[in-house]
Amino acid sequence: MGLHHCIQLCTGNGSAAAAQPRDDGMMSSKLYLAICGGRLNEEAMALLDADHVAGKYKVSAERNNFLHLAAERGHAKLIRELYTRFGHSSLLSSQNSALDTPLHCAVRAGHGNAVTVLVELARDSGDDSVLGCKNEAGETALHLAAKLGHAAAVEAMVSKAPNLASEVNYAGVSPLYLAVMSKSVPAVRAITTSCSDASAAGPSSQNALHAAVFQGKEMIGLLLNWNPSLASEADDSGSTPLHFASSDGDSSIVGAILRAVPPCTVRIRDSGGLSALHIAAGMGHDGVAKALMKWCPDAAELRDDRGGTFLHAAARGGHLEVVSLATKKSMLGHSHLSRGLLNSQDRDGNTPLHLAVAARAPRVAEKLLCTGKVRADVMNNDGDTPLDLSARSTSFFSMLGLMVTLAAFKGQTRPQRQDHAEKWNGYGITKGMEKTSDNLAVVAVLIATVAFTATNNVPGAYEQADDDTHGKMFFKGMAVLQRKDLFKCFLVLDSFALVTSVIAVVLLVFGKASRSAGSWKTFAAALHCLWASLISIIVAFYAALSAVTTTRAVSIIAYAIIIYGFAVLYYTVYSLIAPPVSVWTVWKVIWRKGRNSIFTGRIRQQQYPIASAYAFNLLVFKTIANLGFIGAIAISFLSEYAKTQARHSGAPAPSSLLT
Repeated sequence: MGLHHCIQLCTGNGSAAAAQPRDDGMMSSKLYLAICGGRLNEEAMALLDADHVAGKYKVSAERNNFLHLAAERGHAKLIRELYTRFGHSSLLSSQNSALDTPLHCAVRAGHGNAVTVLVELARDSGDDSVLGCKNEAGETALHLAAKLGHAAAVEAMVSKAPNLASEVNYAGVSPLYLAVMSKSVPAVRAITTSCSDASAAGPSSQNALHAAVFQGKEMIGLLLNWNPSLASEADDSGSTPLHFASSDGDSSIVGAILRAVPPCTVRIRDSGGLSALHIAAGMGHDGVAKALMKWCPDAAELRDDRGGTFLHAAARGGHLEVVSLATKKSMLGHSHLSRGLLNSQDRDGNTPLHLAVAARAPRVAEKLLCTGKVRADVMNNDGDTPLDLSARSTSFFSMLGLMVTLAAFKGQTRPQRQDHAEKWNGYGITKGMEKTSDNLAVVAVLIATVAFTATNNVPGAYEQADDDTHGKMFFKGMAVLQRKDLFKCFLVLDSFALVTSVIAVVLLVFGKASRSAGSWKTFAAALHCLWASLISIIVAFYAALSAVTTTRAVSIIAYAIIIYGFAVLYYTVYSLIAPPVSVWTVWKVIWRKGRNSIFTGRIRQQQYPIASAYAFNLLVFKTIANLGFIGAIAISFLSEYAKTQARHSGAPAPSSLLT
């Protein structure tokens, strides 16, 4: 009874209805696969016929109808066939879950033939609104085609509906701006040629020319020919396309914009008061700055919100090439304008020289001072001169380079009682010396070891003699090359390397133990000794090599290796310790040090007394290096002379004496 009742419940009307598949409007798998494959069989056509009779077409999981699916896969022939048989304009404008129409799908997939067919079908239907349908981002199919750079799709749509180019998406961006961003010149050309009323709007009130600045000269030309007024439009920050081009530094693009705009465009300043010249100077684009000043000479007078000129911007960035423009009368016109610009102060009272010193740019400071028009004694609003700022540099070598430069051109500190001046305790440099002293001492010991070993293993070995009593060979205690000048040079140089390296070790150990403010003097002396011993051991090796070889090719190769290797070593070390200023400036400091004891005395009394001796120590370093070069060249000439004498006298070659 219970079983029979259960069977009746299972076979009742309600259960039967539940067992039947519910028609929820979803497309069958067979129809979906058939459309995606581009070939509809009889069963698929029957399903579409049934939907057509019912007046409602089935959709996929993302609410794509059969036109969406065919458009995504580029089945242009199938689209035309299906629309002809089942079509209605509502199918063309139907939207999926992302609000994309079939035209959006075809454009996104880049199927030009499918796009062309859909545009033609929309035109034939007489419903232009199909082309203007927007998806969830507010983009028409033209927006999408421009964004992806599909030039053929863009051209197909603007030729049928040019008004689409005036539409913007929900972000306020036009198709033209998107076409520029896609770097598609044909797409930009299609819009600018077919749409005179196209919008050029972009994000943050930019226009298409702002974006084209970074895309190339051809893009710039298309937009300027279409609408030259774009060059004068500013974005939310007040920046024009010329500001953008000046920051990028491409002179050809800046020139193209300048030729399309009046000179007053150069004077436009952004929300921070910066002109295009300020930006070019701050970025170090000297070619752009030169073009801007040539097009609009009075732009050099413009000041930003901080009261700075383009020269302040260049000095703050440490850009030597741009600063050099300000020193040329041909660029700035009258000399009084140049003088006023070079010494102009911003709202903080800083001159370009103050900013160059603060930027730790000795070469820029030197360039400004070499004009003879820049005053090095001007104080800013805090009462600091450029020399005061140089003493506060966080970089030791930059500080020294700046102080050397300013000392060469009579820089002055702020007036104050010397007993109130902050004295330099040497802690910063002493701490750095303590870290390097141990390593340098190890190097010095290694050089001393090599020099000592070389004296016990002399080149050419020792003389040999026969022992008549026992019939054996023995060595005398005399060097084979003892009478050769090259061997004597080797002994002298090797001895010098040994002594100077030992002195360097002693000075480094003593200097580290003293921990006084004046310990930098012993450290500097140790460095000179270490440098001299290193050069001596190199030249000594070359002398020994020249003494034991007669092969000309070997001598030439050895000479080249020694000279070029030593040159690389010298310039590498020099680039690390020397200020980036001219040799003339360094010599000028040394000359002033001897001539003006009052000035150098004041420098020594300030925070960094080591600066007064920096130029002298640099000169000692270069002198030792030059002596090394001269020594190597002298060894080479002496070697050639010895070989010539040996050939004329018929003496045995040095190599024949080797065992």
